[in-house]
Amino acid sequence: MSVQAAAAGDSPVVVAVDVGKRVVALSVTDAARHRLLGPLDFEMSGRGLDGVLALIRTRLVGIDAPVRVGIEAAGHYHRPLLTASVWPAGWQVLELNPAHVAEQRRVQGRRRIKTDALDLEAITELVLSGRGVPVTAREAVIGELGAWAAHRTRRVQVRTATKNQLLGQLDRAFPGLALVLPDVLGTKVGRLVAAEFADPKRLAALGTARFIRFAAARGLQVRQPLAERLVDAARDALTTVDAPVARRVLAADLALLAELCTQIDASEAELARLLPLSPFATLTTTPGWGVVRAGNYGGALGDPHRWPGPSQIYRASGLSPTQYESAGKRRDGSISREGNVALPRALIDLGMGLWFNDAPSRTYAAALRTRGKHGGVIACAMAHRASRIAYAMVRDQTIYDPGRWK
Repeated sequence: MSVQAAAAGDSPVVVAVDVGKRVVALSVTDAARHRLLGPLDFEMSGRGLDGVLALIRTRLVGIDAPVRVGIEAAGHYHRPLLTASVWPAGWQVLELNPAHVAEQRRVQGRRRIKTDALDLEAITELVLSGRGVPVTAREAVIGELGAWAAHRTRRVQVRTATKNQLLGQLDRAFPGLALVLPDVLGTKVGRLVAAEFADPKRLAALGTARFIRFAAARGLQVRQPLAERLVDAARDALTTVDAPVARRVLAADLALLAELCTQIDASEAELARLLPLSPFATLTTTPGWGVVRAGNYGGALGDPHRWPGPSQIYRASGLSPTQYESAGKRRDGSISREGNVALPRALIDLGMGLWFNDAPSRTYAAALRTRGKHGGVIACAMAHRASRIAYAMVRDQTIYDPGRWK
């Protein structure tokens, strides 16, 4: 939610802050755009901030005006300065979108020049014009939700890469296995063979009957035809030169894969614990939206009260198409590729959940396909629909009502 334009008689002093990894650039400007302090740099530490605040107070002596602190978002580096307690009481802290700061530089004729001083000028202009999102005390549970959702996403990405590597090593160690089990790691039998019989000679020597008993002792029922095909593939497997090293690498990959699966399960358990305590608890009443999808959405969105509506959320996701119009001619339709990285993934995932599980949404998607829309357009349309539904449910704290969204 952006700050409203200053009312008559409200002439704020703007403290513009541009955060780096270890150094922060700062300037202080009054409403008449007179520079009171800076630009200056200080170290990102409690001691550095205290020194700058003492200097700012000396420049504000005799000035009776509200103070607004504008901080450009910089990944996670700016987050220590978003805490209201680090600034004097009564100062309003605003978070600014870096894309808006870059656009303001362009408006000032400095599109191709980026320095800390110019960024501070752009931040100052944005704050004076009423831009910026007021920083409020976020619920701790929302922060935890975002951390665990991001942790799970990273582990899933590593697991996918590890599976691809593992399959490559398995093809070298046990050629022909994929012909019997196309999805080796997607079945319990395949995982058993990968873990215990990467050397096909062991499986060939064991034979069909003993392999069935071996699997049964580990709680796995293997049917006779499948066991016969696996043993035949082991007997026909051609030995490769790099099979021994492939088996060693495969064993390391399997150990890593098991650890990744353990961490993913732990992350999902934390999401299941946190979600009922968060504003996003009602989302799980929607068909196709489980704990993971709802948790990813909540983690990517953050505090829902900072968003005035679903349109702003969808725009922030970068899924809205760019539009160019000149002299009545339009060229548009491509995705803008701007905005949060996690948010578009979460919205598309919610949209897929609706597409495959919610009857009104399936009808809507079928109508789009009938009109000739391709899969990418339908996916974005479903993400837009999911954004509106999720926002309304979180805002009103109501369960899903399919009749409302026909």
